[in-house]
Amino acid sequence: MMAFRELSSLEKSLGLKKPNKYSTQGDKKVPVLHSNNGPALVGLVTIATHLVQEAKRPELLGGSAEHKALVQQWLEYRLTKVDGCHKDDIKTILKDLNSYLEDKVYLAGNQFTLADTLMYYGIHHIIVDLAIQEKEKHMNVTRWFDQVQHYTGVRHHLPPVVVLRNRVYTSGHH
Repeated sequence: MMAFRELSSLEKSLGLKKPNKYSTQGDKKVPVLHSNNGPALVGLVTIATHLVQEAKRPELLGGSAEHKALVQQWLEYRLTKVDGCHKDDIKTILKDLNSYLEDKVYLAGNQFTLADTLMYYGIHHIIVDLAIQEKEKHMNVTRWFDQVQHYTGVRHHLPPVVVLRNRVYTSGHH
């Protein structure tokens, strides 16, 4: 069900007027897009990429060959590592993302892409549950997350997450 909401939010953020028809397939509830003029498309990334192309927003898939590869890499990371992750995996995911984002604004460098949108949707439930200390410990993820959630049109179906911009110091550190 989550994939439906993500795809519907993506459609809105891309300015696509006509909502698509979706169903799911298999135990893992893989999304399927049924189109009137072609075969059904299967899978979150496949459908999301198709929607970006339909909206004529190729920059969201990356500009250069390297950026395109980075976008695909992070979309794959989302499917293989983030989706269905266990509590034990969360620390690793946050650590991976935090070190990767240390010198980057977005996942594919300095340009906002589909990878940022889908990763944001994928880790929202993790970030919502983080304590302030955890958000501070993973400052690069927190910064990136806050930037993406304020990107126009991204946060349709999800509540905003409060992110502290300033470090909180105890009274002994004035």
